[in-house]
Amino acid sequence: MTQPTSVVLSVNAGSSSLKFALYPAHHEVLEKAVLSGCIDGLSSDKELVISWNDNLNQYSEILRVEEEQPPYETALEALLRILNKYIKNISLIGIAHRVVHGGSKFDHSVIVNSLIYEYLETLCELAPLHQPHNLLGIKIFSKYFPNLPQVACFDTAFHHNTPKIERNFALPLEMADEGILRYGFHGLSYEYVSQKLNKLTSKAKKRFIMAHLGGGASLCACLNLHSKATTMGFSTADGLMMGSRCGNLDPGVLLYLMNRGWTHKELQTLLYSKSGLKGVSQISSDMRYLRSLDNPSAQFAIDMFSYRAIREFGALSACIGGIDVIAFTGGIGEHDVLTRATICNGLRYLGVILDMEANELFTNGCIRPIHSTNSSVEIWVIPTDEGRVAAKHAITLIGNPC
Repeated sequence: MTQPTSVVLSVNAGSSSLKFALYPAHHEVLEKAVLSGCIDGLSSDKELVISWNDNLNQYSEILRVEEEQPPYETALEALLRILNKYIKNISLIGIAHRVVHGGSKFDHSVIVNSLIYEYLETLCELAPLHQPHNLLGIKIFSKYFPNLPQVACFDTAFHHNTPKIERNFALPLEMADEGILRYGFHGLSYEYVSQKLNKLTSKAKKRFIMAHLGGGASLCACLNLHSKATTMGFSTADGLMMGSRCGNLDPGVLLYLMNRGWTHKELQTLLYSKSGLKGVSQISSDMRYLRSLDNPSAQFAIDMFSYRAIREFGALSACIGGIDVIAFTGGIGEHDVLTRATICNGLRYLGVILDMEANELFTNGCIRPIHSTNSSVEIWVIPTDEGRVAAKHAITLIGNPC
């Protein structure tokens, strides 16, 4: 009798969507996902839509949300129903969860127990758009699969060993001991992109900056494939301008607003949900939609997004002594031709010269170089796969009987 194929389920429960994939594993080697999909509409009043493919067909289904049931529970239950159709002839051996914040305790993925879960709950305030949803995913999957290991894979782990001078704030030193540090995020994405690029060019081990640009956005500067500096810090609201998050902000602004009577909840909503592209444009957090408009406010928001990225590229290049390679990833980084062009043109003083034709050649899901032959800096577009990195971490932790 043939032994059933071992698979790891990877779950990325984010602020507006839930991504998932099933990865077969043979002796700790992951194969191509046999099922992958996404549930959209979790952060809006729009209907929930689940779409998935099994490498043969593409499917889509509108989900009905009951009045008293949170949208995330509806989404997770729909995912479990679909999984039940596919796991009859396979052996599900573990579930890998992308968890945005691991705090100061975790520089690696872990199998979650009650004590670890409680600690991760204390970090929800530092990533309010993500951490509560990440943990809800763990909670619900633990309920439905009580005998399976639930593995937490942290976005902060990739940056855990950045230099102390990068991690510390200019605050009283004892506050660093209390965990008030610059953690950095998007680590699973950066791990995937750096590993891919290392196979494509020898320059990846030199001075390398990755740009994860999307609803959440950050930059990461690496030397020898290790994170040395990144734009996000203590929370996911820091650094670059994002879809609805402000990025860098003078703390005096918060003191001013508090003096005027703003509450904690009002400030959190402002910083995480009403700023960025959405706040500046007063229209939308969606770059694609803003691009489609002939509107001065939309254009100003787009221009500011690129300007802030160019500004931070300059700062990170100074931290590592220049740039040899740039890699774009994330929804905007992978798909927005004009954003890549604007940023690269703003970095020409560093030897960054874009091949305009290569940049405009859209090949969905494919890795491609977009630098000119006379550019001293290589420029790549690398679609990320955080789910695969999480699944790989999980299989390493739990082992594989096959």
